[in-house]
Amino acid sequence: MRMGRGVEWALHCCVNLAWAGVPVSTARLAQLYDLPSAYLNKQLQALVRAGVLASVPGPRGGFALGREPAQVSLLDVVVALEGPEDAFRCTSILAAGPGGEPGRDYAGSCAISLSMRRAELAWRRELAARSLADVAADVLRHTPGAADRVRTALTT
Repeated sequence: MRMGRGVEWALHCCVNLAWAGVPVSTARLAQLYDLPSAYLNKQLQALVRAGVLASVPGPRGGFALGREPAQVSLLDVVVALEGPEDAFRCTSILAAGPGGEPGRDYAGSCAISLSMRRAELAWRRELAARSLADVAADVLRHTPGAADRVRTALTT
């Protein structure tokens, strides 16, 4: 499975917004990582529609977290950008194979389908169990001054 690069961008922006503590413009966030502002804005707007971010109007507006960092899972961000669909889609090709039953839905009995669904469930559980607060804490354990550097870069 391959996620779009917007997922990485959005996750970094969300952690940075948690540290900034104030609304930040798309242009400022894009500048931080040398990203295309228009494309980043599309990702951020998708996060607003999902309730992960809030859009704040006005001269000091921009984007801010829509919930506390501990209340936003990595899965929330991924689903907002990539959609809720399963990565693996069983099309029941066994129905056309030797001994297959045309019209039968094999999704619940095909060993390949079941294995892929179990793997995806494990992946989704892991993302759901990790919040933006967890990631921010991990970053600070490895790079203690990161939050201060980001806050300064975004608010000055």
